[in-house]
Amino acid sequence: MIVTLTMNPALDKTIELGAALAHGDVQRSRGSHIQAAGKGVNVSRAIAQAGVKTLAVLPGAGTDPLLRQLILDDVDHRSVHIDHLLRTNITITDPDGTTTKINEQGPVLNSAVLEELVRVVVEVSRTATWLVLAGSLPPGVDPGFYADLVATVRAALGDAAPKIAVDTSEAPLRALFADGVDTLPDLIKPNAEELAELTGQGTGPGFEDSPTATAAAAQALVDRGVGAVLATLGAGGAVLVTAEGAWTASHAPIVPRSTVGAGDSALAGYLLADVAGYSPAHCLSCAVAYGSAAASLPGSAIPTPNQLAPDAVTVAELSKTSRTTS
Repeated sequence: MIVTLTMNPALDKTIELGAALAHGDVQRSRGSHIQAAGKGVNVSRAIAQAGVKTLAVLPGAGTDPLLRQLILDDVDHRSVHIDHLLRTNITITDPDGTTTKINEQGPVLNSAVLEELVRVVVEVSRTATWLVLAGSLPPGVDPGFYADLVATVRAALGDAAPKIAVDTSEAPLRALFADGVDTLPDLIKPNAEELAELTGQGTGPGFEDSPTATAAAAQALVDRGVGAVLATLGAGGAVLVTAEGAWTASHAPIVPRSTVGAGDSALAGYLLADVAGYSPAHCLSCAVAYGSAAASLPGSAIPTPNQLAPDAVTVAELSKTSRTTS
């Protein structure tokens, strides 16, 4: 089972425009839809659609529209009660795939809710293969929450702890590598901009144009103790760096419709391949196939396996760590 934690879930409303967004004008949409979302929820959705067991953990009242939508979508979840509605995010997509997002902050979670979320995560992780901590943190939550949770799960479960992936940004991402933190995730999934900010090497556009530079920056994080870095590079594909080596993968050109959920789909593709026992290179290939499929779909739609084009992905090895045995 793959468990996901989404601390700041959102009901995503996507509006598709027939022409480019014109600031200050009145425009009509050519379509819209609403979906329960948030990075961990998106990962669980992709995994569930692939027929693999998953559980999405999140805050929310049982009557919240987001939780009702998860029930309708057959996404298994476990919620910790809060007294406020979850946030709604607005996504506006242009015909060329340009995406404009307006994200609400989300409700404040009190200490009792935070403690219960941690307790639930530890409990359900006992039978999990992977635990995914994904997305932003709600207002007022300490940026070190994910870093502390990684340490808590490992301390509570020991050798029975699942592998842990973290997909976040800004202060919560930096906190994973703060001084004094010695328990790092098995996987992080930054995009190019986040990798540049975290490592102080290069720039987002520079990484998107150079898999070699991306791999060098990611290698520095692996050297710090992260098990693997899956760096998504938009149209440039993705780079995977582990202790065993580094690989780059790209997809044949697609017609982009929306980038929302592409990174979450890429992470789901990687995890699905990993739990199936595939090699790191194949896990990367699945990540790029999923991410590209998501970008070719409207709004925040998450791809199903039959919407992938795995033969359109090319993987190349950048480096390999030689191992000697005695």
